Amino acid sequence: MTMTLIETKTLGTAAASIEFTSIPQDGTDLVVLMSLREAGGSEADGIQMRFNSSSTGYSFRRLFGAGSGSPTSDTGGAILWMNSNTSTSNTFANASVYIPNYAGSTNKSFSNDGVSENNATTAYQAIVAGLWSNTEAISSISFANPSARNLVAGSTISLYKITKGSSGGVVVS
Repeated sequence: MTMTLIETKTLGTAAASIEFTSIPQDGTDLVVLMSLREAGGSEADGIQMRFNSSSTGYSFRRLFGAGSGSPTSDTGGAILWMNSNTSTSNTFANASVYIPNYAGSTNKSFSNDGVSENNATTAYQAIVAGLWSNTEAISSISFANPSARNLVAGSTISLYKITKGSSGGVVVS
């Protein structure tokens, strides 16, 4: 298998979302690596992931730890709680998402794990197993805060595709 960078997006200024469009359909799986922080809000604000601009058909199970506190709500189907202005300055939450068979004609599963970074007693960690009940191939992915708060400058997301190889090993390019 080969893991190939499709695109990295780093915000130069604050923005409401980060989106990848025209995802090539010649891969097997997708991997997303992110480093995010949002402006305003509370420590428990989240990030949502949407496929093909669809806001329906998502279900997931989430296991999380929160240090001394816990998120006050579901935060609109968040897959990651981000650092905000109430957490340690200049720190970003980090996560990875794995999406198998993204170009296939079956429902799309995904899994992720992520942490917020904070030099305090409250910091969040979560692992998520999810399903998008839609058989469309994934051609775009967007990430946004469900409370419509901006992501800060420096927030970065990289999208990779994994393709089958003849050697059985994984090669990063």
